[in-house]
Amino acid sequence: MSKLRQRLAREEGFTLIELLVVIVIIGILLAIAVPSYLGFRERANKSAAQANLRAAVPSAEAFYSENNTYVAMDAAAMRAFDSGLSPDVAVTSVSATCYNLTSTKAGFTYYFKGPGGTVVAAAPAAC
Repeated sequence: MSKLRQRLAREEGFTLIELLVVIVIIGILLAIAVPSYLGFRERANKSAAQANLRAAVPSAEAFYSENNTYVAMDAAAMRAFDSGLSPDVAVTSVSATCYNLTSTKAGFTYYFKGPGGTVVAAAPAAC
């Protein structure tokens, strides 16, 4: 017990070399983790924009089934059918038989031309 007290009584710390080694190890771990995190965040934003469009399609189809046209459809009208519709979704053009939706999330924009379309990265032709 006295040896433990003597060891604790001495004021010793880490050497400069030990501190530098720890800093280098932390730097290496950050160099690996940061690019991985940024890539994950980018994929998540792309997926969120695409999922927002897919979630908006049932609202657009519900609007059509109630009105037999897409002409007066806008984001507010779609929110009447689905209050959880993302604010990132916008109606860009409509006609009596088709509609275009757009979703932008953190700089990534995706498009959907319906009915029966698919989510694409290039803007489709207007209705």
